[in-house]
Amino acid sequence: MKKKLTAVCVLMAAVCLFAATAFAETGDVAGVIQSTWQSAAQQIKTVVNTVVFPALDLILVIAFFVKAGTTYYEYRKHGQIEWTGLILLFAGLVLTLTAPLYIWTIAGV
Repeated sequence: MKKKLTAVCVLMAAVCLFAATAFAETGDVAGVIQSTWQSAAQQIKTVVNTVVFPALDLILVIAFFVKAGTTYYEYRKHGQIEWTGLILLFAGLVLTLTAPLYIWTIAGV
Protein backbone atom coordinates (compact mmCIF):
# COMPACT_ATOMS: atom_id res chain seq x y z
CA MET A 1 0.00 0.00 0.00
CA LYS A 2 2.85 2.33 0.85
CA LYS A 3 4.55 1.68 -2.50
CA LYS A 4 1.34 2.42 -4.38
CA LEU A 5 0.81 5.66 -2.47
CA THR A 6 4.40 6.70 -3.15
CA ALA A 7 4.00 5.93 -6.85
CA VAL A 8 0.79 7.97 -7.05
CA CYS A 9 2.45 10.90 -5.26
CA VAL A 10 5.45 10.80 -7.59
CA LEU A 11 3.13 10.62 -10.60
CA MET A 12 1.08 13.58 -9.38
CA ALA A 13 4.25 15.58 -8.71
CA ALA A 14 5.49 14.83 -12.24
CA VAL A 15 2.15 15.88 -13.73
CA CYS A 16 2.23 19.16 -11.79
CA LEU A 17 5.86 19.76 -12.71
CA PHE A 18 5.49 19.15 -16.44
CA ALA A 19 2.01 20.61 -16.96
CA ALA A 20 1.91 23.76 -19.06
CA THR A 21 -0.75 26.35 -18.46
CA ALA A 22 -2.18 28.67 -21.06
CA PHE A 23 -3.49 32.08 -20.11
CA ALA A 24 -5.72 34.37 -22.10
CA GLU A 25 -4.50 37.85 -21.22
CA THR A 26 -7.57 39.68 -22.43
CA GLY A 27 -10.06 37.16 -21.09
CA ASP A 28 -10.93 36.00 -24.62
CA VAL A 29 -10.57 32.27 -24.19
CA ALA A 30 -12.52 31.47 -27.37
CA GLY A 31 -10.16 33.62 -29.43
CA VAL A 32 -7.12 31.87 -28.01
CA ILE A 33 -8.64 28.47 -28.78
CA GLN A 34 -9.52 29.51 -32.34
CA SER A 35 -6.04 30.87 -33.06
CA THR A 36 -4.48 27.73 -31.62
CA TRP A 37 -6.75 25.55 -33.75
CA GLN A 38 -5.94 27.56 -36.90
CA SER A 39 -2.21 27.08 -36.45
CA ALA A 40 -2.63 23.42 -35.52
CA ALA A 41 -4.99 22.80 -38.44
CA GLN A 42 -2.34 23.85 -40.95
CA GLN A 43 0.18 21.50 -39.34
CA ILE A 44 -2.34 18.66 -39.31
CA LYS A 45 -3.16 19.32 -42.98
CA THR A 46 0.52 19.24 -43.92
CA VAL A 47 1.16 15.97 -42.05
CA VAL A 48 -1.91 14.28 -43.47
CA ASN A 49 -1.11 15.38 -47.03
CA THR A 50 2.56 14.37 -46.87
CA VAL A 51 2.43 11.26 -44.68
CA VAL A 52 -1.02 9.73 -44.20
CA PHE A 53 -2.40 9.86 -47.75
CA PRO A 54 0.82 8.58 -49.38
CA ALA A 55 0.99 5.73 -46.84
CA LEU A 56 -2.62 4.77 -47.58
CA ASP A 57 -1.91 4.97 -51.31
CA LEU A 58 1.09 2.69 -50.95
CA ILE A 59 -0.87 0.14 -48.94
CA LEU A 60 -3.73 0.16 -51.43
CA VAL A 61 -1.40 -0.17 -54.44
CA ILE A 62 0.32 -3.17 -52.87
CA ALA A 63 -3.04 -4.74 -51.98
CA PHE A 64 -4.35 -4.05 -55.51
CA PHE A 65 -1.41 -5.76 -57.21
CA VAL A 66 -1.51 -8.71 -54.81
CA LYS A 67 -5.23 -9.08 -55.45
CA ALA A 68 -4.65 -8.80 -59.21
CA GLY A 69 -2.07 -11.58 -58.99
CA THR A 70 -4.31 -13.85 -56.96
CA THR A 71 -7.20 -13.10 -59.32
CA TYR A 72 -5.05 -14.16 -62.27
CA TYR A 73 -4.10 -17.41 -60.55
CA GLU A 74 -7.73 -18.07 -59.68
CA TYR A 75 -8.64 -17.46 -63.32
CA ARG A 76 -5.99 -19.93 -64.47
CA LYS A 77 -7.25 -22.48 -61.94
CA HIS A 78 -11.02 -22.10 -62.32
CA GLY A 79 -11.46 -20.16 -65.56
CA GLN A 80 -13.52 -17.44 -63.88
CA ILE A 81 -12.59 -13.89 -62.83
CA GLU A 82 -13.91 -12.36 -59.60
CA TRP A 83 -13.93 -8.59 -60.19
CA THR A 84 -15.36 -7.38 -56.86
CA GLY A 85 -12.11 -7.22 -54.90
CA LEU A 86 -10.21 -5.54 -57.71
CA ILE A 87 -12.92 -2.95 -58.25
CA LEU A 88 -13.16 -2.12 -54.56
CA LEU A 89 -9.40 -1.74 -54.19
CA PHE A 90 -9.20 0.39 -57.33
CA ALA A 91 -12.06 2.61 -56.13
CA GLY A 92 -10.35 3.03 -52.75
CA LEU A 93 -7.10 3.88 -54.48
CA VAL A 94 -8.75 6.51 -56.67
CA LEU A 95 -10.54 7.92 -53.61
CA THR A 96 -7.35 8.27 -51.57
CA LEU A 97 -5.38 9.65 -54.52
CA THR A 98 -7.92 12.42 -55.07
CA ALA A 99 -8.83 13.01 -51.41
CA PRO A 100 -6.38 15.89 -50.79
CA LEU A 101 -8.19 17.88 -53.49
CA TYR A 102 -11.54 17.93 -51.70
CA ILE A 103 -11.22 16.61 -48.15
CA TRP A 104 -10.08 19.91 -46.64
CA THR A 105 -13.05 21.83 -47.99
CA ILE A 106 -15.36 19.22 -46.45
CA ALA A 107 -13.48 19.39 -43.13
CA GLY A 108 -13.47 23.17 -43.22
CA VAL A 109 -9.70 23.59 -42.97
